[in-house]
Amino acid sequence: MARRRWLPALRERLSTKQPEPTESKTVNWTGGYTSTAYAGTSNIWSTEGRADGWDLDRVVTEGYERVVWVYKAIDTMGKHAARLPLEIGRGLTEDGEFDEVIEDHPLLRVLNGRANPVETGAQFRKRLSAQILLSKRGAFVEVSRSNRGTITRLDLLPPDRVIPVPDPRGEYILHYEFTTLHGEVRELQPERVRWIRDPHPTDPFSGVTPLEAAGISVELDHLSRLYNVAFIKNDSRPGGVVAVDTTSLSDKEMDRLESRFLPGAEFAGHVSVVASGPGGLDYVDLAARPREMAYEAASQNSKIEILGAFGVPESVTGNASGRTFDNAEQEEYGFWIHTELSHLELISNAFAGDLGDTDLAIRYDTSTVEALELPRRKRRAEAREEWEAGLITADEYRKRAGLPAFNNAHTRALWISPQKAPVPALPEDAAALGIAGPGAPGGQGHLPPGQADPNAPLPPADHGAGDAAAAVADARAEGGQGEPGGSGTAAAAVAGARTDTAASTPGAAAAAVETARQNEAPEPGEAAAAVEEARGLQIKALPSQEAQPGFEVTDEDFDQAQEAAHAVLAPLFARQEGVIIARLRSPKARKGTPFWKDDGPTDTRGGQRPLDIERIIGTQRWMEEIEASLSRELTKIAFGIAERTATAFGAPAVPRSTHSLIVVRLLDAVIAAEKAAHSYMSSLGALLDQAQTVTGDLEDLVALVRTSFSDMAPNVTASMSEAAAVATVNGTAEATAAAIGPSIVRTWVTRRDDRVRDAHRAVEGTTLPVGQPYDVDGHPMRFPGDQLAPLHLTINCRCRLRYTEGETAS
Repeated sequence: MARRRWLPALRERLSTKQPEPTESKTVNWTGGYTSTAYAGTSNIWSTEGRADGWDLDRVVTEGYERVVWVYKAIDTMGKHAARLPLEIGRGLTEDGEFDEVIEDHPLLRVLNGRANPVETGAQFRKRLSAQILLSKRGAFVEVSRSNRGTITRLDLLPPDRVIPVPDPRGEYILHYEFTTLHGEVRELQPERVRWIRDPHPTDPFSGVTPLEAAGISVELDHLSRLYNVAFIKNDSRPGGVVAVDTTSLSDKEMDRLESRFLPGAEFAGHVSVVASGPGGLDYVDLAARPREMAYEAASQNSKIEILGAFGVPESVTGNASGRTFDNAEQEEYGFWIHTELSHLELISNAFAGDLGDTDLAIRYDTSTVEALELPRRKRRAEAREEWEAGLITADEYRKRAGLPAFNNAHTRALWISPQKAPVPALPEDAAALGIAGPGAPGGQGHLPPGQADPNAPLPPADHGAGDAAAAVADARAEGGQGEPGGSGTAAAAVAGARTDTAASTPGAAAAAVETARQNEAPEPGEAAAAVEEARGLQIKALPSQEAQPGFEVTDEDFDQAQEAAHAVLAPLFARQEGVIIARLRSPKARKGTPFWKDDGPTDTRGGQRPLDIERIIGTQRWMEEIEASLSRELTKIAFGIAERTATAFGAPAVPRSTHSLIVVRLLDAVIAAEKAAHSYMSSLGALLDQAQTVTGDLEDLVALVRTSFSDMAPNVTASMSEAAAVATVNGTAEATAAAIGPSIVRTWVTRRDDRVRDAHRAVEGTTLPVGQPYDVDGHPMRFPGDQLAPLHLTINCRCRLRYTEGETAS
């Protein structure tokens, strides 16, 4: 039978074990996506015409629509171009942000809103991105304007039907010829067309597409897949053959054996039984040969080359298997830095000439791209390590982290490990930190905060050659060289410095404070009279103080300072509530967010951008108002305490050298209040950020603000007022006593009730010289409410110090 002619040959082949003949097939190469045939030639306008032979329809059909990696690379880059909005602004900050953002511009209405009647801005931008990547000629955008010159729509023209016509007079482009679907040729003036392309290095009328470099890989990927499919459909080769003796088999039995060789993918790998010699039984393994296994290697290589040409890692397309988190993160960062950002700039820069103002710039808003935060996170981590090592200040770290600097003595100082001892950045910061200036004789810049040297000089006053601190330093130097107990002792120098200070000229800080006191000091009223009466009662109640000068602040001093601070803070909080609500409801804040209420179907000013809560709350501005208002009121309280302290020890007036130090103590008190205010504002901002993710109703956010201020603000203002009062009263008394002389000692006094902390009860009655800190629970404290101490030792503290002249006691 003719249909069995192959059986004897197969039977002989199985019995002799001869090697199989080498199989050969022919693959026809179609040339790929290249235009090299046009290289160096000229078209009818005597230009190179490298893009003239680019068949865009074939590229789309055989590349974009047929090869999965081409589609995925273009789709990945196009989705980012469609998802991210464009923004217009002027000026750039150090962080690369616009100083001023223009939120309402005609160009944004078409790019971010609706580009034309059949396309939104996002759809337009995605198609534009794909055409730039697929077309060797590039993409052509027709710009339509109103009679007043305002951009009203953008239309993408088919690249294969647009021809840029050079100007024979030397201009770059004479016009563009656009052939419509009906064969009509339209001439478009250059100002109406935006020609967007990745420029060719030699031909200005041609662009560059990744498919030129990846053309062979695209063809190879398609052919290898096609070959594999054809093999599965047509080869019908079994996975193995069992040869049996068929000499005694009938034709019917042979037909049954032949039916085992069935073509098609559903029979791949089956075992077929055929005839063998008399009494013989053989098995032949027909597993895949290396030639057939080459498909996997070819497909893998094609994928790598295609994605490499587009600059899109496989992990970015959605398959991150086999990579660590760090590797995948680095691949995504590299994709944005080396591929996507330049692609987005190519699109946005094409419309720079339509802004109407040379000071304006347009770009994609990439602030929501998490991968671009990677270098900023690394810079912040390095800055934190440098700050913890004492190499940079807190203000320098905050600047690198994009946060506003506090710009006070504590944040300007370097805090050196391991004890975190501060190193002042400015001479006047040394007094605020409670230490001598860096480099001063006997200075204590090496000590932890609060660990003042009893023999250290007084904080520097702001006046000329008669500086008391300089005199003390000179006296200490002389005492170290002279005889013990001689006239050059530190005590004698301090007495001389006090005399010099009284006759010296006040510096800038002291003069400013004195002027403020003269301008703002009120006439004594009922509260002041009550305070004086309370002072008299207190002194009479302590007969032990009648024999020696002394001073101790009273409950009325704390209450008066707390009431003054509260009188400032309560109206500020009430006003800030109204300001935040007004900003929430302002159109400028709501534009581009889900909280924008459209005026109609053509209103495109809404969006998905979240509200800028930080700008709405205005933390920095609020802090400045708190500092200015609170400082003004606490200044009156502080100098009243300073005068009474000086009078108690027989000083004719508050020493000039104390004025600048009192101002520093006031700053400490204001900082204590600002910490509480900043914590409250951070909590409010977090609540609003969380709320806007679960609600689209602006009135819900307004109700949240009102509830927050009504429930939390009273406690916050009370806490801020108390902290400011304790720091002002105790800090001012300590600064004044320290300036009067080292013979003054002070004793820690508590309220002696069940609210007193155990740590404060342990130092009850402890007497130390002025300037020497108390050891409270292992932490140095210069006075109750010291802002350099931990919060758990200062918050709600009601302790005070009793100042006397005498010996120290414990």
